[in-house]
Amino acid sequence: MFRNNYDNDSVTYSPTGRLFQVEYALEAIKQGSATVGLVSKTHVVLVALKRNAEELGSYQKKIIEIDDHMGIALAGLAPDARVLSNYLRQQAMNSKMVFNRPLSITKAAFSIADKAQENTQQYGGRPYGVGLLVGGVDETGPHLFEFQPSGSVLEYHGAALGARSQAGRTLLERSLEEIKTASRQELIKLGLLALRDTLAQDKELTAANTSVSVVGIDEKFTLYDDEDVQQWLDLLDSTANSRNRDTHDAPEDDNDNTTAPDAGVDTEGDVPVQDAD
Repeated sequence: MFRNNYDNDSVTYSPTGRLFQVEYALEAIKQGSATVGLVSKTHVVLVALKRNAEELGSYQKKIIEIDDHMGIALAGLAPDARVLSNYLRQQAMNSKMVFNRPLSITKAAFSIADKAQENTQQYGGRPYGVGLLVGGVDETGPHLFEFQPSGSVLEYHGAALGARSQAGRTLLERSLEEIKTASRQELIKLGLLALRDTLAQDKELTAANTSVSVVGIDEKFTLYDDEDVQQWLDLLDSTANSRNRDTHDAPEDDNDNTTAPDAGVDTEGDVPVQDAD
């Protein structure tokens, strides 16, 4: 993007009513590897594609536990996600200490949205360059929210963020009715299928580069990595990591950036399948 007179800070509008710094933050989300979230009547599943900057380096963490009833999946700048996750953990701890109850998922999502929105109204800061899927279960049931650096928060049945996420969103849209009534295993399989569709032709889902987390009405938040993920990769069809383009081929979003980011960048994507507050 070329520079202009209206992108030096995040509080100055352009003549067309745009905040360019916020738009740049949304672009940072699209540089990250994909993450997918789904919610049924009983469970919330988050799946994410991990990247390693170098062959000798470890894979970057993409799913973070906030409390035993809630977690987040990230796409974009991982350090920004770390700051927001620490903030959410503090909110969850305060809720238990002051009110003696778990932090509601809705309140958690909107608390980080308010924090992010402040950066669009005052000098001295910048928008967070990360998108989050906030999933968990509270007294009102399972919930999945998508957070964006603009301070926007929407609730979804299914959402996908990151590079090539349009392909994953397309599969989720086609599977909406199935998602609503899916069992725990079916929800995980649908999430992995959507994540698989975001991969480039020469990439595969493996136990090393895939993270899966599950939380349910009667199940605490659990994160599965490495060999623990293999049990669900085996659920996919006989060509588990060779996508069937005839079945799941989806048009690319013109705004999606499919190039691999550098080490610090690890996402924007929506699947508007549910009205949000």
